[in-house]
Amino acid sequence: MTVTILIALGTAVAGLILYALLQSRRIERLYPPIGEFVDVGGYRLHAMHIPAEDGADLPPIVFLHGASGNLRDQVSAFRDRLEGRAEMLFVDRPGHGWSERGGPENAFPDGQARAVAELMNRKGIAQALIVGHSFGGVIAANMALERPHKVSGLLFLATASHPWPGGIDWHYHAATAPVVGRLATWLLAMPAGLLRIDMAARNVFSPNRYPPDYLARSGTALILRPWTFRYNAYDVANLYDHVVKVSPRYREIETPTIIVTGDNDYVVSPDIHSAALSEAIDGSELVRIKGVGHKPDYIATDLCVAAMEKLSGVDKDLEAMARALEETLASNRETSNPPPAGRRRPLATDQMPVMPSDPI
Repeated sequence: MTVTILIALGTAVAGLILYALLQSRRIERLYPPIGEFVDVGGYRLHAMHIPAEDGADLPPIVFLHGASGNLRDQVSAFRDRLEGRAEMLFVDRPGHGWSERGGPENAFPDGQARAVAELMNRKGIAQALIVGHSFGGVIAANMALERPHKVSGLLFLATASHPWPGGIDWHYHAATAPVVGRLATWLLAMPAGLLRIDMAARNVFSPNRYPPDYLARSGTALILRPWTFRYNAYDVANLYDHVVKVSPRYREIETPTIIVTGDNDYVVSPDIHSAALSEAIDGSELVRIKGVGHKPDYIATDLCVAAMEKLSGVDKDLEAMARALEETLASNRETSNPPPAGRRRPLATDQMPVMPSDPI
């Protein structure tokens, strides 16, 4: 009897691992690399580099995606609006999308910030406006602290930045456990993620309208590959202690800064993070948009582009744009995707949660 059970268990484990591997290869065929691979010192980052054209009116711009994401997310949001106006660099952060992980330092935001700065060096970008969405905002802040000469301006979009009540949810710690975590990511991440990914995407956009083609455009399913899922879990598991350490230093940032957040962000609290970040960075501008959730890059794209223009020296009334957008959202009834019943506000997941978490 015991032998039979062990054989059945072994067969089930082998089957789930094979399923995860086959599904990972299928997802990779659906969402292949769309940029180039750049060696940044012993490992490669995947990035889409769009050179400036004649008549470009904006400085170089570097885009940093959130947790569980990849560069396709920001390419989909901003490329069409900005192509021809600026040199652009869309980055798969270390271990995400098609980028290699590199060393253990890349499990922390400051390590990833150094990797992005080196990527800029390799592409000949002396200085750039850094746009960070959600977890990407922590990377942007670290760049401003550690490599201020590389940063001409900071645009934070629905960023995570400060310690929050409750800490990191248990499943991130479980996924990073030495043995159990590795096994769990191979056995559970793919089947559970495929079941939940559409609902998770809707949660991230809530309360705003969910673009029906978002998953296809963003390639979010790349996060379900077991190795990427585990790297992402390390990122998030290390985030809390990192912001405890680094958030008191935000007052050192002298780079021109704009912070855009929705007041209905169910993922990252606008009060705990964006408002506190604005208070810490002297001279920063905080733009809060009523009725917008965690995706101002998609729901308030024109305002985000205007913020980039303002950081480049163009006079823009972002508050007036925010009020006009609020009226448009209300009249178009685009705030019709309420958070799921039983969810607390805000959720403590980042770009693309596949499991429920505690508040960030």
